[in-house]
Amino acid sequence: MTKAQNIETAVAELKGSFGGELLRAGDAGYDEARKVHNGLIDKRPAVIARCKGTAGIVDAVKFGRQHGLEIAVRGGGHNVAGRSTVEGGLMIDLAPMKGIYVDAKARTVRAQGGVTWGEFNRETQVHGLATTGGVISTTGIAGLTLGGGLGWLMGKHGLAVDNLISAEVVTADGKVLTASAAENPDLFWALRGGGGNFGVVSSFEFRLHPVGPMITGGLVAHPFERAGEVLRYFRSLTKSLPDEMVVFGGLVHAPDGSGAKLAVIVAAHCGSLADGEAAMKPIKAFGPPVMDAIGPIPYSAINGMIDAGHPRGALNYWKANFLSELSDGAIDAAVSSFGKCTSPMGGILFEHFHGEACRKAVGDTAFPHRAPGFNFLGLGEWMDPGDTPRQIAWVRETYAAMKPFMSSGRYVNYLNEDEMQDGAASAYGPNQARLKEIKRKYDPDNLFHLNQNISPG
Repeated sequence: MTKAQNIETAVAELKGSFGGELLRAGDAGYDEARKVHNGLIDKRPAVIARCKGTAGIVDAVKFGRQHGLEIAVRGGGHNVAGRSTVEGGLMIDLAPMKGIYVDAKARTVRAQGGVTWGEFNRETQVHGLATTGGVISTTGIAGLTLGGGLGWLMGKHGLAVDNLISAEVVTADGKVLTASAAENPDLFWALRGGGGNFGVVSSFEFRLHPVGPMITGGLVAHPFERAGEVLRYFRSLTKSLPDEMVVFGGLVHAPDGSGAKLAVIVAAHCGSLADGEAAMKPIKAFGPPVMDAIGPIPYSAINGMIDAGHPRGALNYWKANFLSELSDGAIDAAVSSFGKCTSPMGGILFEHFHGEACRKAVGDTAFPHRAPGFNFLGLGEWMDPGDTPRQIAWVRETYAAMKPFMSSGRYVNYLNEDEMQDGAASAYGPNQARLKEIKRKYDPDNLFHLNQNISPG
């Protein structure tokens, strides 16, 4: 009997007890389930295990190990490198796992691994509570959190990993463990920035904070001709921000499809509306902008504000790196590079981080990047597959132009498929040696290697 026939027989046997869906090529729903957010990724797993709970994850992990299948784990499916799917292996799909329980009195929430930030915020905002999450609402809580978790609340409340209280984890041997400060603390440390290397996280428990439902935020846009001036203003603005305020700067195209290039400042203030209004006045007055969309806004809405610009199925290729400062040279290089961008969906983003996100020591969590600064992102995005070589070339040329201004660290969630080996070392930085030790303890055979991998060797 061939390996394919063995798998077919094993799938048929497992279906009776699995509880979720086991999909093979040709099954109804297979083609939709195999797709991830990045349309550049097109892989066909041998089996997709759509889990409904922790027991299904345990069964799937044991099944993959028993049959020698490469295992990919999908939460929200947003990973730009496409590491949540696999060619010819097993995709453990957590998308059906949407359970969310908010304890408003304790200000905590337990959410399963298939939840997206839009779904998460919808439930927590009923109680006027939130925790730091992604800036695109369709992003999964799992991948973003395990990689660190930048978001609009990070100045006041730290990164997503800083708000993680505990996690339920299915390890490579099929055991179900709780990781917290009290139970398996080494695993808990590793999960907070070490990615999907240590098991499948079936649920997350987060600390919540009073936020919203209304905050102050939005976007102002300026003509591209003033891009250098705008980014220099953005730089000066970031030098004295209150913790409640997070500000990003960017070079983007107009959302009307005209292809017009713009320089933008995007901001969110999670304090009182009066404080937010006062903090935003200088941004609204500078220029003045050609578009001003800053004002009172539901917290849940600001997390979905740029969703339309990042549709599922668009082709994406990104390169990113931290900058310790946004120098004049870096600004000039970014402006020059963006002038050459031909895709009306492409852009350059500078994500500023400060405040509580930077008050942890490098070794407090596996996520090591705790110095104030900027995360540079060259974002290639397009729809026509025929345009792929040109758009990838633009991102690579832009990254090369920005390289003289980069620091040593990289954000693990932004690594591309062709950057996994060298990029992982710079993403985990000085914490990599400890992460390797923990990897050897919980996954010595590197079963979970389709990620920004930490080799146990």
